Amino acid sequence: MSCKEQMDALEQKLKNGITEYFTSEKYAVLLKVMSKFHHYSFNNAVLIAAQCPQASYVTGYTNWKQSFNRIVRKGEKAIRIIAPCPYKVTNEETGEEEEKLSFRAASVFDISQTMQIPETEEIRLELPELVGDVADFESIIGAIIAAASASVSYEPVAGGAKGCYLPSEHRIIIQPDMSQLQTIKTLIHESAHAHLHNTEALKGRKADRETKEIEAESVAFIVSDMLGLDTSEYSFEYIATWEGKDDLKQLNASMKLIRDTANVMFDNIQVVLQNAA
Repeated sequence: MSCKEQMDALEQKLKNGITEYFTSEKYAVLLKVMSKFHHYSFNNAVLIAAQCPQASYVTGYTNWKQSFNRIVRKGEKAIRIIAPCPYKVTNEETGEEEEKLSFRAASVFDISQTMQIPETEEIRLELPELVGDVADFESIIGAIIAAASASVSYEPVAGGAKGCYLPSEHRIIIQPDMSQLQTIKTLIHESAHAHLHNTEALKGRKADRETKEIEAESVAFIVSDMLGLDTSEYSFEYIATWEGKDDLKQLNASMKLIRDTANVMFDNIQVVLQNAA
């Protein structure tokens, strides 16, 4: 199969994957994969989820051997992703070299497809993990508040909501006396609103109320999962109700925004936690 045919096949798989994955169950799998591989592009997260939904850590054949002392077991099928391929060309007018970027199909394998090379020490993968556990609630909640772009206060929320973001005041309100997990998830959800849906951020885009809620809850699920907290029982209630999920152009744009926002928020929280350690 030629390189072009491989890329065409991957692009078609990606389109099919996006269409299929935005049912509630498939969307949940995709968010799980995105939380594990938050430095991968959204498109590659879809490809990994479509081919190996149970994946936990992936890298290339050679890197498994050289960096981790592991080899891919015979008969394992590669996970195909899209990799950037920079190259240089000479500008005919100036004679100077210019860097261009193309893309090619690449193969990676999950750790479950590999085995440790005998007589070597077992590797420890540096996967995103919670710094502490829920027992360290004060440290975690403090880090989320410190990383939030808006001020945070605890007070009763009108209408029985668990939290709210007030764009006019750029302020977050969290319902007091909730469970620690619910408080953390809610604070991340409202922080996502503050990041994505503040007055300035919405000048360049349109988003209805439902889209805003799904964007915020998707970010909350991914960031919580990165921190080692499972909020799926609550979050998927929102996710499954997103109307317009068949609009691939709009959906793809929102998913990139969700992914990028989750990455920024998680990285900011980790910086605060690391500095406090």
